[in-house]
Amino acid sequence: MDKKYKAIIFDLDGTLINSIPDIADSMNEVLSRYGYPQYNYNQYKYFVGNGIRRLVERCVPPEYSTLENVENIFRTMIEVYTDNCLNKTVVYDGIPELLDGLTARRVKMAILSNKTDSITQQICNKLFYNRHFDIVLGSTSNFPKKPNPQSAFYIAKNLSVSPEEVFYLGDTSIDMETACAAGFFAAGAFWGFRPADELRSFGAKFIANTPADCLQFFR
Repeated sequence: MDKKYKAIIFDLDGTLINSIPDIADSMNEVLSRYGYPQYNYNQYKYFVGNGIRRLVERCVPPEYSTLENVENIFRTMIEVYTDNCLNKTVVYDGIPELLDGLTARRVKMAILSNKTDSITQQICNKLFYNRHFDIVLGSTSNFPKKPNPQSAFYIAKNLSVSPEEVFYLGDTSIDMETACAAGFFAAGAFWGFRPADELRSFGAKFIANTPADCLQFFR
């Protein structure tokens, strides 16, 4: 492996943490309040990735998907998930060791998520309180959501690295599209929410079977 990278940008859900149980439990609680059908954990792996509002849109029955209703359910979901986002969410095995290895190599590290920024910060402050990330960025009104690369460019600029020096690790097609649009090295997390075939078909140049597999790309 000749190419070595100076920075890594992580997706959060499905890459660093397994958050599906809390997302699913929270969304199902909200759906039950409205009398709508609920979904299982595996189904939620395909509903997430584009942010909480899009999650709501996917879960609400089409006949009830008015703008006003979706907005009301979205606000309720934010409230419920904020209170319950750390009940069952855990860091994946091998991630602490990967972060330690990257820190030892003095690699610049950032997190970029489509999850609402306030909840992203809440989760990262709790689960990664003793880890150093140069930037943690969730969804805000300042940038369009991934796969639009504007937020990715913003992070690279603030890390003082060129796109060619960035290793991007994510677990969905959205992440691979983001990395490719930004000119980053697109790497797929095999342990995440989506299958390897999806990651490859959307531009993954490498599939990491375990977090430790990523260390070979850094000095």
